[in-house]
Amino acid sequence: MIKKLLVALVLAFCFLLTACSPAGTDVYTVEDAPGYNCWPMIQPVGNRLVCIYTVGKDHNTAEKGRGAYARYSDDGAKSWSERILIDANPGYGTSSIGKGTDAEGNALFWIRRMPADPRMALYRTGDGKTFELLSTPALDPNPMQITDIFHTPEGLECLWFSDDYSDDKDNKSWGVLVSRDNGRHWEQRVIEKDLPKKDWPTEPSVVVLGDGLLLAIARSEMPGGHQFQLISHDWGKTWQKTTTNISDVLQSTPSLIYDKDKGLIYNYYYQRGAGLLKVRTAPVEAILADGNAWPEPVVLAEGGRERPYDSGNANAVAMKSRHYITYYSGDPVNCRVLVAAVR
Repeated sequence: MIKKLLVALVLAFCFLLTACSPAGTDVYTVEDAPGYNCWPMIQPVGNRLVCIYTVGKDHNTAEKGRGAYARYSDDGAKSWSERILIDANPGYGTSSIGKGTDAEGNALFWIRRMPADPRMALYRTGDGKTFELLSTPALDPNPMQITDIFHTPEGLECLWFSDDYSDDKDNKSWGVLVSRDNGRHWEQRVIEKDLPKKDWPTEPSVVVLGDGLLLAIARSEMPGGHQFQLISHDWGKTWQKTTTNISDVLQSTPSLIYDKDKGLIYNYYYQRGAGLLKVRTAPVEAILADGNAWPEPVVLAEGGRERPYDSGNANAVAMKSRHYITYYSGDPVNCRVLVAAVR
């Protein structure tokens, strides 16, 4: 009874918090050249924002010759540098899939190469201008994607997931990668395998809460599916998986920011189809107690609606007094990379 009353009070607080939260959003363009510019990742290096993305002719992850590029901003995303080439090859196409930092604060970016073997490539930059190929791990199972990097006492960690997206095969898996040498080598751990599509958490975002506690939110590949919630109490060795009350996503990627001082968790995501960039904000204790305690979302910006899957995803980062969320918006052959700066 006391627990139910506590949850009810927290939910009421969440509603008031959301209702009183002003959007306060400025949207800036990173890339709008002709072509399908998409799948961006954003990460600060010092006071500089670095955004990487890929450039191709249409919405095709395996389009050969699709290159990965970067731009950087020194004025809070208002203006961006000239395009910088990171990875391009006529034999494969690239997708930018994850980001983070190493132990020295350099920015790290995961890039997927398809078709290629090894499939994954990790790049490092200390200034946002020059990029060093740091690692091309050979992994089994071979991930479809590796997601954002976080830090634990073991070293650098990130989650991955693997499969062929089929509806009729229970062959989906996910797990953890760990690097003890600042990103040069990676140990792969499988958390779950032989999953049906409905039970498979993809494109997760993780926040570190301390004392072994990690919270992740992942997307569902099922139409109308709810975001998954993953909790670890041992720095990622084992996980508990539940679902949340968030279904207005349509297979679009979540991105979390944890404000330790305020005790708040921010869940940014793009609602495909409706073309809306959204955030749900809640006390972290409420979400740990009940994954269905997320309040109603706040709409931050609008994007493309022509075809649901040609716009979407969100990748967020905090820097100084703002959150920066990058996403892409457009149609099958022309798509822009954007950044929403939220006060």
